[in-house]
Amino acid sequence: MVRLPDRSGTRSHRRPGGPRARRASVRAHGAHEQRATRTPAGGFTHRKGHSGETEPGRVAALRSALTGRTIARQVFVLQVVIVLLLVVSAVVALYLQARHDSTQEARNRSVAVAQAFANAPGTRAALNAPHPTAILQPRAEAARKATGVDFIVVMNTDGIRYTHPKPNRIGKKFVGNIAPALAGGTVVEEINGTIGRLVQAVVPIKDPGGKVVGLVSAGITTKNVGGAANHQLPLVLMAAAVGLAFATAGTALVSRRLLRQTHGLGPHEMTRMYEHHDAVLHAVREGVLIVSGEGRLLLANDEAQRLLDLPADAEGRHVLDLGLDPDTAELLASGRVATDEVHLVKDRLLAVNQRPTDVRGGPPGSVATLRDSTELRALSGRAETARERLNMLYDAGVGIGTSLDVTRTAEELAELAVPRFADFATVDLFDAVLGGGQPEGGTAVRRTASRGVREDAPLYKVGQQIRYVDTSPQARSLRTGQAVLEPHLATAPGWHAQDLERTAQVVDYGIHSLITVPLRAGTLVLGVVSFWRSDKPNPFDAEELALAEELVTRAAVSIDNARRYTREHSMAVTLQRSLLPRTLPEQSALDIAYRYLPAQAGVGGDWFDVLPLPGARVALVVGDVVGHGLHAAATMGRLRTAVHNFSALDLPPDELLALLDELVGRIDQDETSEGDSAPVTGATCLYAVYDPVSRKCTIARAGHPPPALIQPDGHVGFPDVPAGPPLGLGGLPFEAAELTLEAGSRLVLYTDGLVEDRGRDIDEGLELLRGALERAGSSPEETCRSVLESQLPAKPSDDVALLVARTRALPADHIAEWQVPSDPAAVGELRASVSDRLTEWGLEELTFSTELILSELVTNAIRYGADPIHVRVLLDRTLICEVFDSSSTSPHLRYAAMTDEGGRGLFLVAQLAERWGTRYTPDGKVIWAEQPLP
Repeated sequence: MVRLPDRSGTRSHRRPGGPRARRASVRAHGAHEQRATRTPAGGFTHRKGHSGETEPGRVAALRSALTGRTIARQVFVLQVVIVLLLVVSAVVALYLQARHDSTQEARNRSVAVAQAFANAPGTRAALNAPHPTAILQPRAEAARKATGVDFIVVMNTDGIRYTHPKPNRIGKKFVGNIAPALAGGTVVEEINGTIGRLVQAVVPIKDPGGKVVGLVSAGITTKNVGGAANHQLPLVLMAAAVGLAFATAGTALVSRRLLRQTHGLGPHEMTRMYEHHDAVLHAVREGVLIVSGEGRLLLANDEAQRLLDLPADAEGRHVLDLGLDPDTAELLASGRVATDEVHLVKDRLLAVNQRPTDVRGGPPGSVATLRDSTELRALSGRAETARERLNMLYDAGVGIGTSLDVTRTAEELAELAVPRFADFATVDLFDAVLGGGQPEGGTAVRRTASRGVREDAPLYKVGQQIRYVDTSPQARSLRTGQAVLEPHLATAPGWHAQDLERTAQVVDYGIHSLITVPLRAGTLVLGVVSFWRSDKPNPFDAEELALAEELVTRAAVSIDNARRYTREHSMAVTLQRSLLPRTLPEQSALDIAYRYLPAQAGVGGDWFDVLPLPGARVALVVGDVVGHGLHAAATMGRLRTAVHNFSALDLPPDELLALLDELVGRIDQDETSEGDSAPVTGATCLYAVYDPVSRKCTIARAGHPPPALIQPDGHVGFPDVPAGPPLGLGGLPFEAAELTLEAGSRLVLYTDGLVEDRGRDIDEGLELLRGALERAGSSPEETCRSVLESQLPAKPSDDVALLVARTRALPADHIAEWQVPSDPAAVGELRASVSDRLTEWGLEELTFSTELILSELVTNAIRYGADPIHVRVLLDRTLICEVFDSSSTSPHLRYAAMTDEGGRGLFLVAQLAERWGTRYTPDGKVIWAEQPLP
């Protein structure tokens, strides 16, 4: 931008002058520069020209004219003020003139009415009558109403009224100046009369000789005087408002036009804008050329003069005559559009951009900008390298640590570094870190990850344990915690001392430079990362050393997180496995196979149990605690212990689940009282009791998936077992279902991790389980294998517990039963029968103890129990004696004194039997005792 002709200041000696150049500059800038508007902060912003202006833009421009400190606003305000003053003056003048005319009209009317009434026939004669008021008052009122005045008063020469609109004023002295009228003249005045502020005229009544014999006054009040003016005022104001509106609209149009012409700027802002444009034009490190449509140079700023080495008289000359190189001169003369065209001008590489000036109706010509890109080309390589390094660090932040696995995290680091940073990358970690522990120092590490541009590099293989010598770069990094740069491995004796044969192979292979960086997490050194270079000829430098440190620092955080997770996961798995059954108890009712698989992402609370019960029965338990981690594993242990204890009471499955439900509720209450953030325990459980004698299985479940049943013929079904609520809800009952199972049936119990997944619902999982069971082999082991191979995902998100039990039936010849009458004499017959059966089973050694046990139990049943009494002896892994009666009283063991006659029966039973106890049935109770077989 050139300076305005009327502005003061000195011009740059390199800047061409002349009015023609100035005009060309102004025209070119008017065509190409975006219009500047003043922002609220006092700066400038650019907006499109008028040709592209929309209606909201016009409104905004007008608003700017009204509110901004612009020339347009000043002109608009000044014009509005002048118009407003003119309108107000006109209104005031019209109003005052109307008031004056009305007052003058009132004076003339008052005088005319007074003279007319004074000279009216009969007025002078009425004054001489005995009662002038009686004659004159009606006449005066009629005349007043006819003429529109407010009063007509007739009075004598003393000013005493004969007439008045208000009768009570008659006979009183007239208010006003009557002296001139008494002298024969006429008086017109404005006074405060008895009826208010008024204009009144007083004229004399003369006899034929010219003597004043009376006076007549007529007047109009000020209220009526101003009425006409008031009636005219709305019309005057309306006309004034219309005139003001038209004047304001015209002023706004003029101001808007002025706004567009001045770009919304004030005088100081316009001056400052042109000064700034002029300063920027000649101060920027970019050349600016303005060429006319004929190819003549109109303007060249200081930078363009320097870059093109233009002569002092360049402005006004044709660009082909300026001594420029042909390509550059041809481009400037053609006026064609150019974007970052590179031209060699002497020893400079100039990036040229050119645009025409007549795109939006401006004058023909073009504007070209020149930028010296010589240094930029030299810096572009380094900028690209820096950008690539930043991208690599960003990728390290999002690509390393995607899993909580130490080995996988190390592999991600090596994969990221090759080939973007190094040709080969190796990660060596301490064995303790791989197991989740804290490293203890030293130089013995294990190669955990390795990646290279080729697979045949003579480096240590993954999985190999390495003990670095003290002089090696890796050992120094492990010992000092600092990165080490070996730019030239061929001349690094400390590195060669590690393994002379292998290091020679590495050098011969072409690996020539090395960076070692310790993996540090706080004060812990977890291992060391080595970056090797072979294909790139340049060795690692200090900048790449800093990049390697930053890269490894980010990876070390992820590796340490994975190490901590591995440690916590190992602790939870250890706790969980310690709480699960390690071996299954011996029993003859079921053939059992099981599988337990912990989740990949964390330890859950799944568990199972096989519990032998009295009477050769077996209880099967499968449960699942909601959540993962140590809390779930600990809760699982508490519930498993509770099931063991409750099963010792020999409770029905539904009653046992009710007790578990109360226990879980108490656990929640205890943990909630310790802190508001304590997790709420939730669990599911399935409890089943199988009796091999009756082949009946009683099952109850609390929010757990239903069991699957495989019939001996291979048919698979899901028995209808009532689904009770999950444990911990409380207040809802549990129901049990009783199934009769054929020998050889397989009962399949499992947790929801086997049938539920994020990608499928439980119904789909149950159908898949049905198909897997239909294809399974006949043994429990084959069933477990088939189910897990077809159902289990590659990385299960939840624990899986699977329990398969194939039923057996106790042979009939291993069962002996007798009905015993309620008679003590029947005990002898029972002993004889039992002795015979034991002889058949080859258990003569147990005859004495068995007879004694049964005699005591049956005697107690006869004495304290109720009919019917039933005795059953079972031959299983132990000899089981059971006595049934219909009473619910429970015997208890006590120690009899020396003088007591009884009380020693159960004591003897407890001494002779391995175990004994009581269980209740819907019809009474059963007292049982077990003896080991000889």
